[in-house]
Amino acid sequence: MSKTADPSRFDLATPDGRRRAQHDLVWADHGFLRAMFANFHWIEPGVMARSNQPSPEAIARYAALGFKTILNLRGKADTGYYALEKEACERHGITLIDQRMHSREPPSKAQVHRAKEIFETIQYPALMHCKSGADRAGAMAVLYKHFKMGLPIEEAVEQLRFKYLHVRQGKTGVIDYFFERYLEDSKASGKSFLQWVDEDYDQKAIKGAFLGEWWANLLVDKILRRE
Repeated sequence: MSKTADPSRFDLATPDGRRRAQHDLVWADHGFLRAMFANFHWIEPGVMARSNQPSPEAIARYAALGFKTILNLRGKADTGYYALEKEACERHGITLIDQRMHSREPPSKAQVHRAKEIFETIQYPALMHCKSGADRAGAMAVLYKHFKMGLPIEEAVEQLRFKYLHVRQGKTGVIDYFFERYLEDSKASGKSFLQWVDEDYDQKAIKGAFLGEWWANLLVDKILRRE
């Protein structure tokens, strides 16, 4: 006899589930820190924006501004913040697209191609977000500026700046390293970004090389304290 799956702890149809979801959004997911700061920026004015995790109230405001699509870069999850986001999007007629990205790994080939497909098919204006709006949103914003707006990668990487709370000195710097490796490799090959991703890119090797450099820099700068 098959076992029935346990219902979500964040079932919004029940008072307890809704309370748990709201607690998860505000406290477990640090929503209280985002209450006064959305880290909202236009990537392409009037067309695509980026932000941190939106609350239901923020989604209502985005709907009033005419946003048609929200791109959730955290992916689908059995969490309170996701349940509340999904409900708010449905209530306000916004299409929610779940596309998980990572902040401490370079994007996979599949993620790069999926990003391009999303940008070519969604309704605009649209908003992309992760938790803080800094790293995953930054990586996706670079891809948006390249694929949708036609900017070269060397210009699009301006989306990975401290202005957006992205810190390249930590392990999230692997995102910067991914794009830098393309720019370096393409000097000799002349390949387009997508051609490089399809033909030359090795996600595991890029991550390994970055971590090797990161740990070496940490050893010299923080442990040995060399100038």
